[in-house]
Amino acid sequence: MISYLEFEKPVAALEARIAELRDTATSGDLDLSTEIRRLEAKSAELLAATYKALTPWQKTQVARHPARPHFQDYVAQAFADFMPLGGDRLYGEDQAIVGGFARLGNRRVMLIGHEKGNDTQSRIRHNFGMGKPEGYRKAVRLMELASRFGLPVVTLVDTSGAFPGVEAEERGQAEAIARSTEACLALGVPMVATIVGEGGSGGAVALASAERVLMLEHAVYAVISPEGCASILWRTAEKAPDAAEAMKVTARDLLALGVIDRIVPEPVGGAHRDPAAAAAALAKAIGEELDGLAGRKPEALRSLRAERFLRIGG
Repeated sequence: MISYLEFEKPVAALEARIAELRDTATSGDLDLSTEIRRLEAKSAELLAATYKALTPWQKTQVARHPARPHFQDYVAQAFADFMPLGGDRLYGEDQAIVGGFARLGNRRVMLIGHEKGNDTQSRIRHNFGMGKPEGYRKAVRLMELASRFGLPVVTLVDTSGAFPGVEAEERGQAEAIARSTEACLALGVPMVATIVGEGGSGGAVALASAERVLMLEHAVYAVISPEGCASILWRTAEKAPDAAEAMKVTARDLLALGVIDRIVPEPVGGAHRDPAAAAAALAKAIGEELDGLAGRKPEALRSLRAERFLRIGG
């Protein structure tokens, strides 16, 4: 069952009416097929128009949709032969950041990303996608392993930010994020990062400092959440829609600023309405970017990363 966002209520009303007519048609002798087709066309048109005109705040809501595909969903539908690798060899295992060997088409890759979970139990287990120091140190270990075996690194970023708890700070959260960012920039193999949902603060940058940064159409990417920004500037989170507008969090804005390199289109109504189509589009885009980076020497890849970050906002 689809969970509707506030701005989708007109679409929800139409789809509820369609469901009622279908029930009536199956339980009686009435032929309602013409009316159902008319309402389906109207619903599809309204959904497309709604998503074509989303505000930055509405896109933020879509990026946070509870049914939006996460790391494990993309692993199941876009990658093959995933072999998870755990532990940072220093403290423990962090399930907010997941990684391991995988296959994208005919190419072997090191796949790393944030996992938020899909229900209450799994969200708690994965800490809502908020990585702890051991998660980022695991990411560094996997990137070094990829470099050793000459495997491209693919990351799927989806986090509201790194875990801000006291225990994370005690174990060196800032240093772990910095080391992960440094490891991305120092890689001698191709790296493609994709913002698939929320890209929040340093917790996102630590897995997104690649030479090619992609972003799903309705994902968001920012140094702070709109609510956090609004609380600082206006002393109230109610100004989050205004903050989202000012912060330029959308894929279109970030492409214009040079923060990202490519927008990956989503199915009409967002990735949560057709996860399989979203995964196929993502796999195609990442594969094309890896093809374009194939054969480049380590020095050239590092130069590409340096150049793209120095160009941002220029």
